[in-house]
Amino acid sequence: MSLSAALRPLVDLVLPPRCPGCGVLVEEDLKFCGECWNALRFISDPSCSSCGKPFSEGRDEGMICAECLADPPLHDGIRAAVLYDDLSRSIVLRLKHGGKIGLARLIARHLQRHLPSSSNDLVLIPVPLHRWRLWKRGFNQSILIARALAGERRLPVETDILRRIRPTPPLKGMTRKQRGLAVRGVFDIPKDRRERIRGKHVLLVDDVYTTGATSKACVRLLRQAGAAKVTIFCWARVLREGDEGSGM
Repeated sequence: MSLSAALRPLVDLVLPPRCPGCGVLVEEDLKFCGECWNALRFISDPSCSSCGKPFSEGRDEGMICAECLADPPLHDGIRAAVLYDDLSRSIVLRLKHGGKIGLARLIARHLQRHLPSSSNDLVLIPVPLHRWRLWKRGFNQSILIARALAGERRLPVETDILRRIRPTPPLKGMTRKQRGLAVRGVFDIPKDRRERIRGKHVLLVDDVYTTGATSKACVRLLRQAGAAKVTIFCWARVLREGDEGSGM
């Protein structure tokens, strides 16, 4: 028996596992209690075959939402574990601002089901933070999620290809157009690093997908650098009112 396994009962006695959602005692670390588990709104089929947006019941597989038909996205799909609400938001806040870095493993655990079966051409790239924010926070939550997601399959995680070369103002409260303008020219991929993603299927990892302004700027650069496909992986996805069920 390893030392960590031997000490586990003592650790659980002093620091018993708690639900990451509400804090009540649970049987294992990074496990939700029954009430929080039932409250989480997991994203599953039927969904848009282009962007992964969930449809209401009764929709067929292979359908494309009206938004993707009108404006086909640059990315090759958005794979989110859950819809964004107060509960899923609390997980992100505890990870980013509460220092609960173990929650990155919880998020990765729920994203595992979306990983492609073949990993020959996969490469994980976290959405980068500007160095000022990184110094202040001490870590990039997207890197933690990506490394946890790479896990046992030992998928490559590249943290120095996509760079954030200038800071952005807080995007909260901005319109979609304002967000797009705010992230213009924020990211960069050095020419000498582009070969590492040429012809690859890039999984762009982030915590929350809101309007898509940040990810769109990243996807555009990754495709210009030669990535064959770019799929967005995130913990939670924000849906605007009326988004669900608009399939064609």
